[in-house]
Amino acid sequence: MQKKLTTLAILMASLFLLHCTGGGQGRKGEDGKYQAIRTEVPERPAGQKDVLGLVAEKIDTVRVGFIGLGMRGPGAVQRFTHIPGTRIVALCDQHEDRVEKAQAILERAGLPRAASYSGSKDAWKGLCEREDIDLVYIATDWKHHTMMMLYAMEQGKHVACEVPAAMTLEEIWAVVNTAERTQKHCMQLENCVYDFFELTTLNMAQQGLFGEVLHTEGAYIHQLEDFWNTYESDWRMKYNKEFRGDVYATHGMGPASQALDIHRGDKLNTLVAMDTKAVNIPEYLIEKRGVERDSAYMFANGQHTMTMIRTEKGKTIHIQHDVASPRPYTRMYQVSGTKGFANKYPTQGYALQGDVLAEGDLPDHENLSAHNFVSKEECDALMGKYKHRIHRELEEKAKEVGGHGGMDFIMDYRLIYCLRNGLPLDMDVYDLAEWCSLAELSRISIENNNMSVEVPDFTRGNWNKIQGFRHAFVD
Repeated sequence: MQKKLTTLAILMASLFLLHCTGGGQGRKGEDGKYQAIRTEVPERPAGQKDVLGLVAEKIDTVRVGFIGLGMRGPGAVQRFTHIPGTRIVALCDQHEDRVEKAQAILERAGLPRAASYSGSKDAWKGLCEREDIDLVYIATDWKHHTMMMLYAMEQGKHVACEVPAAMTLEEIWAVVNTAERTQKHCMQLENCVYDFFELTTLNMAQQGLFGEVLHTEGAYIHQLEDFWNTYESDWRMKYNKEFRGDVYATHGMGPASQALDIHRGDKLNTLVAMDTKAVNIPEYLIEKRGVERDSAYMFANGQHTMTMIRTEKGKTIHIQHDVASPRPYTRMYQVSGTKGFANKYPTQGYALQGDVLAEGDLPDHENLSAHNFVSKEECDALMGKYKHRIHRELEEKAKEVGGHGGMDFIMDYRLIYCLRNGLPLDMDVYDLAEWCSLAELSRISIENNNMSVEVPDFTRGNWNKIQGFRHAFVD
């Protein structure tokens, strides 16, 4: 009898677990259809309101403090020396020598030295607590991003944070709630939305050149074998070793989401993810670091991860992640609409719906060249005609200053432009939340036999409040 009760208890516990996680074959709803794994959307705390289209008081001179001066931080400091209406007030890194190298950037630019913070893991808190800082710019490793964003906003500061800004749903909701409660800007520093092809293509889409955009694609495919040893305390390798899923989705998600007006007329509903087994990185660990084979292959993240997302309005996004395979760098950027198509990698070009065929004419199905990109001359003419206003105003200076070909400078310039003029930022905290959520949501899908997973509505019902993504300008 005891054995039967034990067996029954195990069975009931298993059924309960499957119900909660959506495991096994999934669960059916009242309509008989299989339901996606549900993710919690916590109720908005009383007295808190959304920050959609948030407008803050104009700041004539934006006083900035930088945290993290390793790989990305020094470049940001250098770019800010070229942005009018800014003052670099403080510099922080755990290592004093990095702070001094950043001070040298200011000195070469003819600017005064900034206050220095270093020597301890908590030195950054002192920077956030300063009363003479308006914006905290974070360029540390991923695991410190959320705690720094939260603390900076609690100290009354606007925040700009490198990608990905948050890695779990718990972190994301904490960031969203703090931004809403403090009514402070919290922007993720996603540079790829400012790249020249992407921004031009976005303008084409907004002008209706592609008809109704139905599908977009993006990725981060970049073999990092030459870079693994450059990350402080090996943090990036350790993260991929411990976590499964698309842990670096924002470069693909940013341009793809803007073209589909996500949380500005449409929203992400569900996703499905899957991955391949890991091979190249475990073999790298064996060959280059002398790790035992069994230990090296205890590697969580797959070599290639694919995520498919469906929106409320029946559109789709395809995102990929691969930092191990010997493939050419690509972000897989594509926009596909009812009247046109844009593609950046490996061939940059546009394909547009042709003139209606004359009556009686039939296309030659053997002539595949008839279904191709427009000519280079036509492509150049299109890109000239639809060059975005941001590029018309900043392209020359951006290429001079640099930063991934200029898109980093444009990203920083636009951030300051909007803060100085009291305009909504180009990217808000809900963009941060949506683009970062793939890290945990893709893991949930993969670990539950590639089941469909609900994407939380981080706006909590206000995704349709703003109609269409647009950049804000003074005039």
